[in-house]
Order: sequence, then C-alpha cells, then structure tokens
Amino acid sequence: MTINRRGFLGISGAAIAVSAVAPGLRLIELAEGRAPDQAVTPKQRWGLLIDAAKCADGCTACIDACHEENGVTGNNRPATDPQWIRKVTVEDNTTGFRQSFPVMCQHCEHPPCVDVCPTGASFKRADGIVLVDKHTCIGCRYCMMACPYKARSFIHEVTTGQKTHAPRGKGTVESCTLCVHKVDRGDNTTACAVACKKEGHEAILFGDLNDPGSEIRKRLKQKPSTQLRPDLKLNTGVRYQGV
Repeated sequence: MTINRRGFLGISGAAIAVSAVAPGLRLIELAEGRAPDQAVTPKQRWGLLIDAAKCADGCTACIDACHEENGVTGNNRPATDPQWIRKVTVEDNTTGFRQSFPVMCQHCEHPPCVDVCPTGASFKRADGIVLVDKHTCIGCRYCMMACPYKARSFIHEVTTGQKTHAPRGKGTVESCTLCVHKVDRGDNTTACAVACKKEGHEAILFGDLNDPGSEIRKRLKQKPSTQLRPDLKLNTGVRYQGV
C-alpha cells in the first residue's frame, strides 16, 4: 500500500490522539449515553442563558466548577492552559461602565468548527450540543481558528486525573460540552450553573430552548437577550441578558 506524506501525517496524528485518550473510551459513545435505538433528537435544543447583570466581578465559581467537573487541571503553562469557560470584562469607552461575564463554546446551530474539521471530529448532536471526538481529532486546530469566540483549547501536554465521562488527550482540541454527561443522565443542569446558584448569583441558567414551558424560554420571553456576534448568524445556544 502506498500513501503520500499528507496522508501519513494525518494517520499518524489520529493514532497519537487515540493513544493519548484514556483507554477503552470513545467520546461519541460517552456523548450518546444511551442505547443506539435511543439517539438524541432535535426535539430538544439545550442551551444557556447568562445574565451579565447578576455576574459578580472577580467571581470564578463557574470556571472552577467546570474544570473540576471535567478534570481540566491547571498544571499546564499559563499560556497554554485549557479554558473550557473563561470570564471576560468589557468596558463602555464613553461611560466607563464595566461588566464581566463568562464565555464558553456557544453551541452554534451552524458551527464553523464543524464546517472546517477535515476528519469529522468536530460534530453537532441533534439536540444542539457541539462536541469533539478525541479519537478522530488529528490536532490540526482548524476549528480553533474558525471559532469566532476563541472557545477551544489545544492540549499541549500529557493529561492526568481524567474523568471517565470527559476523556482528554494530548494533541487534541477540547471545549465546553454543556456537561453532556449530566444532560444524558437527566440532571437538567450544568456544573457552572450549579456553582453560580450556590454562590447566590444565579447568573447562569441551563435548559431546553425548544420547550415553551422551560424556565429558560420563559425568561427569554420576558426580557430581551442577545447573542455574541449576532452578525455571524450562527444562532448560538448560549444567550446573554444585561449586556
């Protein structure tokens, strides 16, 4: 069998990614979390509503909870630390008003990361959750360049302390999964939302955007909200109020 250099590099990269992830785990299988005849459907569209007016400046409870829940350690060099979720601060140049709020994968209806992925490692479930299959990710980082929210991180070093529900591996890309394991378990919440509520802020709400009876839909109906970069027309699953 003959193979050109590009093909060899692609296969080698995939092999490295597979070997670096916890043995016996496939992210797609974990993400499904159900029997093949019980696949997710587009009846649900999971998402987050973030009220920036309730987000406390300097609070990192959502970040800490996310990284603890998914085994994302802070042992790497600061420049290469993975950030499944991060706090950003914006300021009005005219008035000087400042506010901070969390930014993570926006779980777009039309995700650019999926469009550019050469192996199909970046994919969107029928219920709107965008994920990365670590066993087919070759670490090309096209998705990182395509993401307008800078929501994806590349794993530069060997990972330790992995959680069985969130396999990670050197040489692959990762980002917020909307705590897909909790979704499939029926928890109906995320680690960041739980932590924010525990701190008394309740700035993060998780729910089904397609369900008119859900709390998230009710709040979206009561007050105006916005998407980050609405001009891109990506129809994100994460919405913001008070920005």
